[in-house]
Amino acid sequence: MIVNSLYIASWAVAVVVLLLLFFAAKKKVGFGTRVLIAMVLGVVVGAVFGKEATDLGTIGSIYVNLIKMIVMPLVIATIISSITSVSDPNMLRKIGTKTIALFLITTGIAAAIGVVVAVIIDPGAGIPYVQDAKFAAREIPSFLKVFMDLVPANPVNEMATGKVVPVIVFAMFVAVAITIEGNRKPESVRPIKEVIQSFAVVMFRVTKLIIRLTPYGVFGLMAAMAAKYGLASLLPMGKVVIAVYIACLLHFVLTYGFLVTFVARVNPIRFLKKIYPVLAVAFTTRSSYATLPVNLEVITKRLKVSDRIASFVAPLGATINMNGCGGLYPAIVAIFVAKVFGIDLTITHYLLIVGSAMIASIGVAGVPGPASISTTVVLASVGLPIEGMAMVLGIDAILDMARTAINATGTTVSSLVVAVTEKEFNREAFNNEADEELENYDVSSRKDGSKTVVAG
Repeated sequence: MIVNSLYIASWAVAVVVLLLLFFAAKKKVGFGTRVLIAMVLGVVVGAVFGKEATDLGTIGSIYVNLIKMIVMPLVIATIISSITSVSDPNMLRKIGTKTIALFLITTGIAAAIGVVVAVIIDPGAGIPYVQDAKFAAREIPSFLKVFMDLVPANPVNEMATGKVVPVIVFAMFVAVAITIEGNRKPESVRPIKEVIQSFAVVMFRVTKLIIRLTPYGVFGLMAAMAAKYGLASLLPMGKVVIAVYIACLLHFVLTYGFLVTFVARVNPIRFLKKIYPVLAVAFTTRSSYATLPVNLEVITKRLKVSDRIASFVAPLGATINMNGCGGLYPAIVAIFVAKVFGIDLTITHYLLIVGSAMIASIGVAGVPGPASISTTVVLASVGLPIEGMAMVLGIDAILDMARTAINATGTTVSSLVVAVTEKEFNREAFNNEADEELENYDVSSRKDGSKTVVAG
């Protein structure tokens, strides 16, 4: 009876919190502020009610499912509309090369930072290996299988199974075909270009409706997280958590700070303030796909990057930009496993860890659970026991919050850097205009005839 009472009480409190968040929106409390309030209240409710609050995660699951619902159509609309808006194929090739190069370089730097932090903190010291009966090692896909998984065989099936990379490839083929035909016979493709542009407008509107639910979803996700993981479960692996979060912070400050300050030449404090909603949503939802709509909106409306850059870089970044999941995390786990099993690593091993992390970050893009697969690839490449990874799975959710925040931020930084180099960044608007709210989408024509997302 006591358990049932606590369960009912947890839902009663949850309803009160949701109403408070609703009235906060009515009172025009900022979007980022409401997300932060929801995060804090979710942790408090989860901690107070314990396991009785686990089912509050249903609220968060509904939100994440709605986000998943729009990912495929949003990716298709943004990829095709962005590519077809670029009339020069050479410019498109240049943007793609810069974007992928940035993703690879920053992932390599993240892995190197992970190695240094892990060597200094030594998270595996004094921890004996404990076999987890539930652990099943992830199979490392062969190169040919990974390559084939990136090639769309049935676009409809790829969409249904949530394989984003093949869908992006399909959308790129369609967009390139439209561009080629548009150069030969503009009138023949004008109807489909107009349909795609209209579809993009509709998807932005759908996205707006779902983004408004973010504070409620964040509350449910954080309540369930706090209810499921207590301090007791963190203590034995505390040094791993500390190592991952320190590495993420260093990568954020050093790598992203350098790119923003010295390459993009913008005020890093102003930049951080503008992208705060991306960090909040990524940290709480633990999903790059869930963060994609907010990331797109922040890049265009707050960072003042052109939509043709944002709509190309952001969807690609949500799929293959693995600074956290494929860079620093596998490096830290590799050194942790080596210590637990008493295996000495040399400089050659460290270099191999960084190199394999860079390759794995791209190679496993189309495979579910990229952090686990990337880590498996790195462990195997260095010759470390893959089963050692089972020891960190119990705290994976807590680590994933920081990893995802780093991934999403990397996509935002890359969009800014590419835009600056391509002169697609409105520096004056970035420096002088007030931050816009991230709840309304509208589409208006720019002087060059392309479309851009602005406040509605």
